[in-house]
Amino acid sequence: MSVTPRAEGTAQERTGLRVAYGGAVYPAEEVARGAAYELFSPQEVPGFEWAPRPNSALPWRRFVHVTEVTAVHGSTASAEEPEAPLLVPLHRERGWSEVHRLGQQPGAADDPLVTTVRASATIRRGTRMVKILSARQLAGYVRGWLPHGFCYREHDVAHLRTPAATTVLRTDGGGGRDGVDVTYALRWRAADPGDYDVPVGAAYRGLTALSARDRLGPAVLGTGFTPSSSQLIPEFVTRDFADLPMPANATLLAYPAEGIEVVLYAYQAEQRGWLRMVGPQWRHLLAAVPGLSPDQEYVPTGEAPRSTRLVGTYAGGEYEAVADLPGGFRVLALTRAARYPVDGVCRRLRLATWRGAPCLVLREEAGWLRLRLRHPDPDAVVSTGAQCHERGVFETWAPGGEVTDDRVVDHPYVL
Repeated sequence: MSVTPRAEGTAQERTGLRVAYGGAVYPAEEVARGAAYELFSPQEVPGFEWAPRPNSALPWRRFVHVTEVTAVHGSTASAEEPEAPLLVPLHRERGWSEVHRLGQQPGAADDPLVTTVRASATIRRGTRMVKILSARQLAGYVRGWLPHGFCYREHDVAHLRTPAATTVLRTDGGGGRDGVDVTYALRWRAADPGDYDVPVGAAYRGLTALSARDRLGPAVLGTGFTPSSSQLIPEFVTRDFADLPMPANATLLAYPAEGIEVVLYAYQAEQRGWLRMVGPQWRHLLAAVPGLSPDQEYVPTGEAPRSTRLVGTYAGGEYEAVADLPGGFRVLALTRAARYPVDGVCRRLRLATWRGAPCLVLREEAGWLRLRLRHPDPDAVVSTGAQCHERGVFETWAPGGEVTDDRVVDHPYVL
């Protein structure tokens, strides 16, 4: 793909961005800092959909990923480090279509071509991650849920901007049950690559063996790619399916049928709550969210149970910390003057074993422990009676006196 920088005062600047796609050049708008583009056309083109906008003579549009375009004219350089793209080794007979075919076959999980391509999609500190949510899940995050389970790099899914397109990324198995033409998402920056894993290999074979009646959402293929008839999307999971501490400035988003990104809430780490960012024009997008008032400007998470937290060291003391990327990690403090950069930081969580199944301890109530399976498989699901709450996430209650190997573990980050 070739990129032509925008020159100040030229015709390109006045007419806007132009993107070459499918043998033609279209006016376009950049999506997610160049990870995707929204193309426009004055007449019907195969693959484009009718989506007229006010005061526009370009009523047809299509979202395409950056890997699908051949040239970009009039772009501006991004100030951020680009994400590592998904790469296919040059081969005369095995191209993207062959990789897609193999990536959808559980039996090809160990194919060298599949593993090489999947390994090219990596997470770095500061990578923007997204998780597609239902209205019920959005309500949960506003009330204090933490990032966990299956998720994606924003770079890989930036072209999936409508409710119909994002169905393949949902984890609750709900399809279109929300009753409104909108999809929701959580977006945050990765604090450390070690917090994430690719769902391939022996540790995840149990997930691929689960029957449809025992799981929610699409099947786990074990290749590291999401099931899709047309897309090649690398997927990730939080390591051990653990909750991750919510970083500062994480956002809750909505994508209505127009394909517009609407920022609903931004996370305020010091106040432990979500600040509403959306104006009156888009508050109807919250109508389907259970138990949430669209007019409430600030929603505190309060004392919602947290199974994990960041712990930082500063001047010999230990403090709760927060990831404020791309800047770094700092002491979590209401007073701005006390928000010191930490000398070291780790993610702290609690682990245990019950009936032979390795588990995360989410919370404790009246002598009972809420557990989440770290490596779900059919045997562990049966022995623990765990229920599937979303794709790959299985939880159950256990008497505190029956668990073994109950311990607190720190996962240090390299600063």
